[in-house]
Amino acid sequence: MTLIAPSVIWAIDFEDGKGAVCPAGTIGCAAERGSFRWLHLSLADQVTRGWIAEQDALPEEMRELLLGPEQHQRAQVDGEWLGCVFHDVERDFDRLDAERTGVMRLVLGPALMITARHHPLRSADLVRRHVERDGAKVHDAADALDLAVSAIIENVSAVAREQGGVIEVLEDDLLDERRSFDHRRLIHIRRRVVQFHRLLNGMRDVFRRMEQDRDLPESLRAPVEKLSQQLSAIDGEMLTFQSQLRLLREEADLQATQRTNRNLYVLSILSALLLPATLVTGFFGMNTGGLPFAHEGAGTLVASIFAILASGLVYWLLRSMGLDGRG
Repeated sequence: MTLIAPSVIWAIDFEDGKGAVCPAGTIGCAAERGSFRWLHLSLADQVTRGWIAEQDALPEEMRELLLGPEQHQRAQVDGEWLGCVFHDVERDFDRLDAERTGVMRLVLGPALMITARHHPLRSADLVRRHVERDGAKVHDAADALDLAVSAIIENVSAVAREQGGVIEVLEDDLLDERRSFDHRRLIHIRRRVVQFHRLLNGMRDVFRRMEQDRDLPESLRAPVEKLSQQLSAIDGEMLTFQSQLRLLREEADLQATQRTNRNLYVLSILSALLLPATLVTGFFGMNTGGLPFAHEGAGTLVASIFAILASGLVYWLLRSMGLDGRG
């Protein structure tokens, strides 16, 4: 086997639950100190892909999962090994980019976890922060799986809370008719909420299938059940956001319809009032012989009086039928 070193984003060895970042150098699948190693790799690096392909310590199916082109979320069990494909929110230059969803590939064994991605993911930053700054402990594979997936859930939850705050602002704008309501912003938020609902729903289905998989190692059943419940809870929040957005859209459409109807009503009243006057002026404007008051000095005044009286008659009829908007 050719000895090559992968391009490691970070590597952490856990000893008695406490993690320590491994120094740069040749990284293998076995922990140099402690009992558990976590490797986070970049699949955009061809050297790393070659290193993964040559690791006989990993089952062949796990290597194929890490290097495969599959994008849909799934889980695969091979003896004591668990392989998963999850979706997560990408980041760009230390900035959360909620517009894009990336793929994280995870392979978990008794003493090793490898996570790999093509583009930077926010959950990986959360994991490293929890280990280095918050003192998160990993004693075994169950703790590692819990920490990795909890970071994804934490990441999506943070974005969900942000979207929830924006929805509240939109509700205030909609209730305060003096403010302008941005329908495009509502559509944009709805697109994000649907995106995260699909992400969480797909991940929840993966954990449900893992719960029903008899080949799943017993040591992983407890964290799988716990994470499945957490995913169901946060997905419930997304469904609540979808209901709020649906009600907001209905209320916004109702207000827009009311404004349109009100404007059309005003135009209809104006048209009804001006129509008789238009008929009168059209009659006296005909270029025909024998037109009344054509040679009278007060002809224009008389025609104007007729037009005003005709509009007044129409207005009285509208008032008597209660069609002037005051009834």
